[in-house]
Amino acid sequence: MKTLATSLVAVVVLAVSACSSDTTEPESATPPASSEEAGPEYVAEVESTVDRLMRDNAIPGAVIQISSPDRGDWTGTFGTSTLDTDDPISADDHFRIGSNTKTMTVTAILQLVQEGRVSLEDPISKYIDGVPNGDTITIAQLAEMRSGLYSYTFDPEFNATLDREPEKVWTQEELLQIAFSRPVNFPPGEQFEYSNTNTVLLGLVIEELTGMPVAEAFDERIFAPLELGNTSFPAIEDSSIPDPHPRGYMFGTNVSTIDTFELPDDQQAAALAGTLKPNDVTDDNPSWAWTAGAAISTVDDMTTYVKALVGGGLLDEQMQNTRLDSVQSVGGGTAGYGLGMAQFGPLLGHDGQLPGFMTFMGHDPDTDLTIVIATNLSTVPSGEGSALTLVKGILPIFYGSDYQAPSDPARAPGAEESTPVPTPGG
Repeated sequence: MKTLATSLVAVVVLAVSACSSDTTEPESATPPASSEEAGPEYVAEVESTVDRLMRDNAIPGAVIQISSPDRGDWTGTFGTSTLDTDDPISADDHFRIGSNTKTMTVTAILQLVQEGRVSLEDPISKYIDGVPNGDTITIAQLAEMRSGLYSYTFDPEFNATLDREPEKVWTQEELLQIAFSRPVNFPPGEQFEYSNTNTVLLGLVIEELTGMPVAEAFDERIFAPLELGNTSFPAIEDSSIPDPHPRGYMFGTNVSTIDTFELPDDQQAAALAGTLKPNDVTDDNPSWAWTAGAAISTVDDMTTYVKALVGGGLLDEQMQNTRLDSVQSVGGGTAGYGLGMAQFGPLLGHDGQLPGFMTFMGHDPDTDLTIVIATNLSTVPSGEGSALTLVKGILPIFYGSDYQAPSDPARAPGAEESTPVPTPGG
């Protein structure tokens, strides 16, 4: 989960009706985009851009859903579910959505704040014992990634265990023990630093205050109200993904990617030439990500969700404004992060990277443009999250050729990523 949370997204609501587009000729061995009927005018350019980026970055498969009140709605599928086979990916496929889960965790916390059961200014020590600086780290600082707590996903032995025992079931106590055994990185509130430890602690607060497992709390508070029938939060013993789903791939190992997802130059060349294949990590147990990144969803459900996340429907107006106003610039430019919400240029939302998969969900409050992307590759050979590679290519189609994508909030200066590869970023 080095990047368990990497980059992100946009703002506000809107419903999405999936429409498809004409299929374009593939530019490589990557199967062409699939569609059911002619779609909006932007489709041909999006398809050619995505085909090129997938070919140039060794991305096996992707599903993209775009919703725009002015330019139309469309869903496109690209590539394969299974590497080196003619196994088209499906718009109905389920993906591990990694750090997009963090938005759900913080949403539940904010709902509990509305109900008067917790305050954003409460110290975490009020709910959980043994947290370093627990008397001064607030709930808000955990949600905004400003606690200073060490992220367990950087620990070398943790990553080595992920490589040796990909099926291991991790308990929250084990994860926190790793985090708390290391010194804090800075005093609470002093700076932004992405840490999966923060969101695991918030998950435990949810369970303590609701008296139910997080999965039930998410279902009651988020999934059922929004009718997200294809979104789930698995038990820690469950490493399966609901059907249909693609295989999930990742270059490198957890240990080799502790510091960077970027492959050495010779390996990058081999990966792009197709002689170095990514590892199939579909069945690795994601329990280590828990409330920082273990949820599963589809592009349809993510579109519905990010519209409510940014546009309203899960929180009352006052709390929604508090959340939106909390987004602060990180690392300069237009990348930002707030209460479980990230900003990626004009979009608000989040992204998520976990071994084998990467997803992006963003909404622009000014134009009501919504973009959701799901891929079955964690990071491309250059080290960038695969879904981010695609969204950066798509955004100029909607914002002009001079548009320059901002940096990834989770990778901005002073914003350490929190996930070691094979399990990139929840």
